[in-house]
Amino acid sequence: MSTVNKKEIDKFSKIANEWWDVEGKFKPLHKFNPLRIKYIKEKIINHFGINSKSFPLKNIELLDIGCGGGLLTEPMSRLGAKVTGIDASKKNIDVATYHSKKEKLKIKYLCSSPEKVFFNKKFDVVLNMEIVEHVDNLDLFIKKSSLLLKKNGLMFVATINRTLKSYVFAIIGAEYIMQWLPIGTHDWNKFVKPKELIDLNDKNGLELIKLDGVSFDLLKDKWFITNDERVNYISYFKKI
Repeated sequence: MSTVNKKEIDKFSKIANEWWDVEGKFKPLHKFNPLRIKYIKEKIINHFGINSKSFPLKNIELLDIGCGGGLLTEPMSRLGAKVTGIDASKKNIDVATYHSKKEKLKIKYLCSSPEKVFFNKKFDVVLNMEIVEHVDNLDLFIKKSSLLLKKNGLMFVATINRTLKSYVFAIIGAEYIMQWLPIGTHDWNKFVKPKELIDLNDKNGLELIKLDGVSFDLLKDKWFITNDERVNYISYFKKI
């Protein structure tokens, strides 16, 4: 069994050279990054009781699944974490590897997926950010992701809810009207309702700590945490 959707991999491989172009195809992720970084950093610090100010994630073993070109992987490394990134697209991994070397960052990148990769260790933190809506066999994906996590470790998941509002905003609005994303980036049928995600994680020994809605403010041109989970949401779970 595989979690890799070849159509999705091909789609992102074709635009892999634009990962680090802040005005390119991944512009929405560049805008989303400050909120993601802040959210992840704060939750890790609070959970593990870290008090280092210079490198707040020092000694944290972190795995970024579906890392793309490394937009989130690199900031985690700069915060002090020992980071590994995996992605099923070789082009994504090539871009991420090249950029991290240019930035002189020690990040281990592998072209793989959670059901195929093998490590002789488990991780304190696993990131599944903006990836679960692009995979096949989500049940297997979460199961294999959870097996890579240490007991009491944290898994972060950010994705899109499957609602009428998400169809209007995330597909019609973002892809067709605002043209923030290439048309066809998302398939509404693969969006994941919060309850579905919570139930899958619960089945695999992952307890929900918090789930928050995420919205974009057009006037301020930035993302912020909200109570509205009908489109984007971000969450984190503890391995029990």
